[in-house]
Amino acid sequence: MAKRKRVPEKTHVGNVKSKAVDDTVVLPPVISSDEPPKKQPKWTNRERVLVFSSRGISHRTRYLMNDLRTLMSHSKQESKMDRKDQLFIINEICEMKNCSKCIFFEAKKKKDLYMWVSNCPDGPSAKFLVENVHTMMELKMTGNCLKGSRPLLSFDPVFDKEPQWSLLKELFTQTFGTPNFHPKSQPFFDHVFTFSIVDNRIWFRNYQILEEDGSLAEIGPRFVLNPIKVFGGSFGGPTLYENPKYRSPNELRREMHKKFAQKYVSRVQAKKSLEERKPDEPYKRDPTDDVFLTIRPEDATGKAKNTFYRNS
Repeated sequence: MAKRKRVPEKTHVGNVKSKAVDDTVVLPPVISSDEPPKKQPKWTNRERVLVFSSRGISHRTRYLMNDLRTLMSHSKQESKMDRKDQLFIINEICEMKNCSKCIFFEAKKKKDLYMWVSNCPDGPSAKFLVENVHTMMELKMTGNCLKGSRPLLSFDPVFDKEPQWSLLKELFTQTFGTPNFHPKSQPFFDHVFTFSIVDNRIWFRNYQILEEDGSLAEIGPRFVLNPIKVFGGSFGGPTLYENPKYRSPNELRREMHKKFAQKYVSRVQAKKSLEERKPDEPYKRDPTDDVFLTIRPEDATGKAKNTFYRNS
């Protein structure tokens, strides 16, 4: 007799079908283009610094501004601002440029240069008088640091002793420090920004790291910041600190003019005093000395001629 094939039970077929149904993947009713894939960015610090100036700056200031833009790869530039505009407009410019920090050079009388360092738009901000400016092209110092490399920030220990210096240190750190993994930066440290406090002023220097042992060479630029005021807001607001030792350039020039004018006044007074002290006669004379003084007729002048008569 031939063997019959065993027919599988219905329950077994039902289990296979249920298992196939369980293995199916149900896609969400969302188009893939609507939800872009999430990426973990390395560039988390999004600080951007706007570096620009007002109209009327000198050529030295323009070169200094370009040097700072070259050294700070996270900086942005903007056209010059009119001197008649108010400073709070800079907050709107920073918002349009997507910048959170600003370095603004303000020129007055084509002689004086002021620098604003501000955290836009909430503050704080600081105003400085820029002195002793020397650019890279002017110094002509040896150095070939990599363009776009991140700088090391070195601060004087005095910055940690007083609150106003601590506030400026934090402001400089966030402004001059290039963010890590910035698209325009290089992953190298080959130069150092130093901020030193001497004579109640902040001295800025830029050094290149030559060797691994820490040998340095100055490459510029260099300038001195004389702090004037620190404000609680951006380009204004309540005054947090005011430098009591600050003297404006107008006051110094006025004293210089008075000093030169005093020389002329003292010279005129000395000449007048000499005339007043000068006697009518240089020495005391004896009136009897003129008794035997005789005048010849030909030497007589004026009324003395009438005392002489000629015989016709």
